[in-house]
Amino acid sequence: MEFSSNRRKKFISSHQAEIYGHPLQFYGQPPLENISLMEFETFAVDRLKLLKTIENLGVSYLKGSDDYKKKLNNESKNLNFPYRLEADDRKPQIGLSEHEKRRKDHISHFILRLAYCQTEDLRRWFIQQEVDLFRYRFNELIAKQKLEFMHRNNLQYDTISVAEKKTLQEKLINSSYAVSGITVEEQDFYKVPFQDALDLVRSRRVYLKAGYAYIPHQDIVAIVLNDFRTRISKALALTARSLPAVHSDERLQPLLNHLSHAYVGQDYSIQKNVGKISLEQIDSLSVKSFPLCKRQLHQALKENHHLRHGGRMQYGLFLKGIGLSLEQALQFWRSEFIRGKVDADKFDKQYTYGIRHMYGKEGKRADYTPYSCMKVILSNLPSQGDHHGCPFRHSDQELLKQKLQSYKVSPSGINQILELVKGMHYQLACQKYFELTHNIEEANFSLNHPNQYFIESQRVIVGGKDIKREVGTSQRSQENSAIKGSTGAPEPAAKAPQDLAEMTEDLDSFFQDA
Repeated sequence: MEFSSNRRKKFISSHQAEIYGHPLQFYGQPPLENISLMEFETFAVDRLKLLKTIENLGVSYLKGSDDYKKKLNNESKNLNFPYRLEADDRKPQIGLSEHEKRRKDHISHFILRLAYCQTEDLRRWFIQQEVDLFRYRFNELIAKQKLEFMHRNNLQYDTISVAEKKTLQEKLINSSYAVSGITVEEQDFYKVPFQDALDLVRSRRVYLKAGYAYIPHQDIVAIVLNDFRTRISKALALTARSLPAVHSDERLQPLLNHLSHAYVGQDYSIQKNVGKISLEQIDSLSVKSFPLCKRQLHQALKENHHLRHGGRMQYGLFLKGIGLSLEQALQFWRSEFIRGKVDADKFDKQYTYGIRHMYGKEGKRADYTPYSCMKVILSNLPSQGDHHGCPFRHSDQELLKQKLQSYKVSPSGINQILELVKGMHYQLACQKYFELTHNIEEANFSLNHPNQYFIESQRVIVGGKDIKREVGTSQRSQENSAIKGSTGAPEPAAKAPQDLAEMTEDLDSFFQDA
């Protein structure tokens, strides 16, 4: 048994040496080692942060620009991923620190591959961010490493000889962008079968001769990226087929579902906000500080005096997160519903339980937290008659345009938002909506959560001060007693999901309850 264990360790070590021998990989071979639940979660969350940064930078900066590379380099460094070519990396042996970075990069990719293969939207988002990350890393390699990488992955594209380059010099200059008489002598050209370079051929960026495309050094990344995208797409499709087997593992199913809808940041629980707003403030706050998804829910509730279950959950937890106490919530929903077709007795019988359940007072008494942007976008999609969901994701573009016009967004601003929507950057579209409605040039945060939108809005409007309340003595007394009744100790700060001790404790508890 001991001998078998030693042989396995040697095999894994040899496997890692082969994979991590180069700073870049196609993720063709899955990791073979065992890792802890904590390391599994840490790696996955860190990679999500990195991919989210890539998505934001891709809209805010020109890909490949100095600012883009600098910010992505810093984020990779902070999260302990491979981030630039170190001097030691050019030697046959890499240092322990770099080995750990490459190991983390390898394992985290496969974890998210499991989480993001589940739907077409998830796969599309994951592929795009991974391709952008790969492009950045490939362009950071030196020429020798690029050639080595291509040979490692059976991309047998050899550079042409100096003599052939001189013979074709004029044609190479005329057919390739950013190539001059000087640069054509200094850089390598790759001779590639034209069918492997269709994008470059289509855009007339390469010289063609006898079925081969002559690709300048700076454009070979397009060939490699096409191959990478194809491999990842096929791998995700194959991974999706194995999901039933993966989901049979009670440890993995909830964890992967959590990752696919993950929000990296605060959970915006009610803990530190309870009682900070009054019922009288909600109407004005919905106009000034609610994200579009919550503004439309509030408007629908006011017009119809009713919301279906999905809308009640999404809006109710949001209100809970901005500070509405249970007593206030019951009063708020009752006052709206009884203005419609629901009388007070029917409300108490059919709806009170659900509101108390949100606050952890019924059922299994879980203290539910507000939905993140990712959860709003990807889970419980709205159907006809529903008003929940993300307007940027789930609304017809013409209806979205009309809604933005009614909210006094400028025509140029609407065009900017619709362009982001077309590119499927829904959270960035919401962030642009924030900037336009708050009259600021650039938001200094990355939007991931509707409650984050509310807090940042209040910071802009009131300069970071707490929302002022003007309520009667009886109401204040009632709310104070409600707060004391719910807890006798000072309220702790909102939890952060990246606190691994708490995160894994919650997961373990979830597994035990399953």
